[in-house]
Amino acid sequence: MAERLHDDYLHFRAAGMSLVLDCTGGLLPRVVHWGADLGDLTRDALAFLALTEAAQVMSCSLDEPVPVSVLPQQSAGWLGTAGLTGHRNGEDFSTSFSVRSVRSVRPGAGEGPVAHRLTVDAVDGQAELALALEIEVTTSGLVRQRATLTNESDRPYTVDGLLLTLPVPGQATELLDLTGRHLRERSPQRHQFTLGTHLRENWRGRTGIDATLVHVAGESGFGFRTGEVWGLHVAWSGNHRSLAERTPAGVSLLGGGESLLPGEVRLAAGECYTSPWIYGSYGHGLDELAGRFHGYLRDRAHHPRSPRPVTLNTWEAVYFQHDVSKLKALADAAAEVGAERFVLDDGWFQGRRNDTAGLGDWYVDKDVWPDGLHPLVDHVHALGMQFGLWFEPEMVNPDSDLARAHPEWIMATGGRTPPTARNQQVLDLGHPEAYAYLLERLDALVTEYRIGYIKWDHNRDLVEAGHSPRGTAGVHAQTAAVYRLIDELRVRHTGLEIESCSSGGGRIDLGILERTDRVWTSDCIDALERQQIQRWTGLLLPPELLGTHVASPVAHTTGRAHTLDFRAGTALFGHFGIEWDLTLASAEERARLAEWVSAYKRLRPLLHSGTVVRADHPDPALWLHGVVAPDRSRAVYALVQTATSVQSPPGRVRLPGLDPDAVYRLSPLPPGNSPEGPTGYALPWWQGDKVELAGRVLGTAGIQAPALYPERMVLVEARRV
Repeated sequence: MAERLHDDYLHFRAAGMSLVLDCTGGLLPRVVHWGADLGDLTRDALAFLALTEAAQVMSCSLDEPVPVSVLPQQSAGWLGTAGLTGHRNGEDFSTSFSVRSVRSVRPGAGEGPVAHRLTVDAVDGQAELALALEIEVTTSGLVRQRATLTNESDRPYTVDGLLLTLPVPGQATELLDLTGRHLRERSPQRHQFTLGTHLRENWRGRTGIDATLVHVAGESGFGFRTGEVWGLHVAWSGNHRSLAERTPAGVSLLGGGESLLPGEVRLAAGECYTSPWIYGSYGHGLDELAGRFHGYLRDRAHHPRSPRPVTLNTWEAVYFQHDVSKLKALADAAAEVGAERFVLDDGWFQGRRNDTAGLGDWYVDKDVWPDGLHPLVDHVHALGMQFGLWFEPEMVNPDSDLARAHPEWIMATGGRTPPTARNQQVLDLGHPEAYAYLLERLDALVTEYRIGYIKWDHNRDLVEAGHSPRGTAGVHAQTAAVYRLIDELRVRHTGLEIESCSSGGGRIDLGILERTDRVWTSDCIDALERQQIQRWTGLLLPPELLGTHVASPVAHTTGRAHTLDFRAGTALFGHFGIEWDLTLASAEERARLAEWVSAYKRLRPLLHSGTVVRADHPDPALWLHGVVAPDRSRAVYALVQTATSVQSPPGRVRLPGLDPDAVYRLSPLPPGNSPEGPTGYALPWWQGDKVELAGRVLGTAGIQAPALYPERMVLVEARRV
């Protein structure tokens, strides 16, 4: 590891991305360039670049240009959203940090996914505050930063907010972010990047079903494969905000941080507050932007490496109707089709016959399970499957022994109880005894039943989330406590895997992903809805972290009926699982499902290591996505007809991501090789000899797509000759 002191210009490069920082003048770092790789630049060239970036002084403005640092300050003349907001009983509301030291480190090989690390130590003597900035560039080309604020005064300091930013150039004229609701997460919305502030603020106490995930600014008309794009993600599972701001002075930036409730962070002498990591990703097209996130996650030492097991989850098969014989039969059917993990969902614990009671009483219900879970666990293990169990540790039903014994453990404020949601209140993990109770119960159950996997759910927003006994705001402390709880449980149980579920996709962020192994992408397993939900969740997460299950023939959440091939083909591009009462499936359905399970097992080494690609096809009803092997020797594509098209036949589609100079043999891929369409005539290339074409041809000219009925899909494989 090499370390150097700097007060100059810095140029960090990784994976085709450049970050140039101006660290001169004792000021906080200013970003001169964040985007495409600029190549090798001398110190003089970097200084000239900074000089050419500096703006003129215009009329009716300050007498000097306004420097905008990664933490913008009004003391420098910045009148947009401030980087730090806070005060000491109304005083020290504005800061002016002076840099004491700047250190850059280039980690050695094997030291994780960080290629460059910069630490900045700054102080405001007047406000008696110290600031430590960390700016890192990952090996995949992400920029991430966080800040730690320390109170160096004897008087307390209240932090109202800490926002870190990255500038984007004027060419970024469009914004993309995501919104949604329960059963329809990750819905994209686009609009012009106009003057002013586009703020996405979350006060749900969790990442949010409507969370933006990645806030993107890009060139007009950008797509998955076209246009420069810049995106920002806040790695925090509690209240947070991200914004895109453009001023009449020509400054455009993306920023993010934690959203703090009043009085939530109050620093006594010597105490500090550390912001979440804020990630920035640049790319030529959304695929490259997403690929940097995927590469970073895969480079982590704790990223799941073992083959992602085919998982059967019992929720939509039995709901709360737990019967040992039925569940054993379901486990038998799961093993028959090739499942490798069996997860018992909600309904196993004391008093839990529906969602109105029992939550918080984490003891196996003796009325339903007189011998405990052992008969089922032993049966599952005997079938060669791993056993997993559902918990919702952070919540409590008012109708529970826990709530009756410890009403003071329920989050509340102002002497009133918040409104219930799903008949639930929130357990205050900032209360040491509540935290200790949960840790003991989870630890004991994981130990007794040899649990290898936890589905960790979180089914309500935090409303008036106050901390007892005073009712002070507690979302920040609750989020930090959840992190500690998961971390401690995993220390005690090496190899335990945890899924982040929160009403489906309500807690998906890189904060929770530091300590979990996959996410439940949505409670909606309707394959058509899942095509969009998985498409846009993939903007942040690679396929192996996405829980993607095969639903029953009629989707429980929408009433739509889909073919088994469409349901399974949709689930293929993720961490494949099953959410279906297989005891009711016909022998033919089980046999066909087993074919898809077998295909997933063959393909998961590719799907969970390769580059995710999506075509920018002009027909909104025809989607093409796929995964290309890291060495580009092989690719698997899905051609998905989401609706009827205006044009028939559909025309040509491009196959992106291949080596332009290599020749590939193209062929339909079983079991997704049987196009169901509105014509009895065969597509010539689909039925004929194996096609061999250069990657440049396939990515530029493309291939004629088969005509498909809506809500159908096929698979195509490309192998290097």
